[in-house]
Amino acid sequence: MKRVFYILLLISFTSFSQEIALLKYSGGGDWYANPTSLPNLIKYCNANINTKINLKPATVEPSSPDLFSYPFIHMTGHGNVVFSDVDVVNLRNYLTAGGFLHIDDNYGMDQYIRKEIKKLFPTTNLIEIPANHSIFQKPTIFATGLPKIHEHEGKRPQAFGIFIDNRLVLLYTFECDLGDGWEDAEVHNDPFEIRQKALKMGANIIYYVFGN
Repeated sequence: MKRVFYILLLISFTSFSQEIALLKYSGGGDWYANPTSLPNLIKYCNANINTKINLKPATVEPSSPDLFSYPFIHMTGHGNVVFSDVDVVNLRNYLTAGGFLHIDDNYGMDQYIRKEIKKLFPTTNLIEIPANHSIFQKPTIFATGLPKIHEHEGKRPQAFGIFIDNRLVLLYTFECDLGDGWEDAEVHNDPFEIRQKALKMGANIIYYVFGN
């Protein structure tokens, strides 16, 4: 019965229009950071990789059944994150059923989010995703893997993941700040080339999820 339930959920993802959502989590962290980032990423993807994503991203809580309406969930912030027991079960079911969670550390989230990811998958460790993984190969090739967008502590950017049956279901981008690069140009005054690099990497993630 459980297997049938998950298969039905997988089928349901294909029936929804292309929409993505921002995760509104508890714990006090600023889940709402980078308000222009997702809208800009959506516009870029619709214009450059032939997606037809709703221009206004939704907001969804980790315990909500609405989570299953979105093939792609984005999560960001600078501070504390707490997943309740109900959040954990719902998120795990969502990811197991075919959903995708992208967590982008906006600097300051790392010490909190790693503990919450462990709640989701207590017997599975985050692993660094190699540069030859398809998420770095198309539509744009990133030969060295995750690009560096913003500097914080001189550390290299890293992409970590959780895989289920060889499918990447959770992507954690660290020391990169992709979301900052997606924001309106005047927010961080990033050069055009940096913003384009961030948007192209974001498009690779969307491409991976939507299977274009």
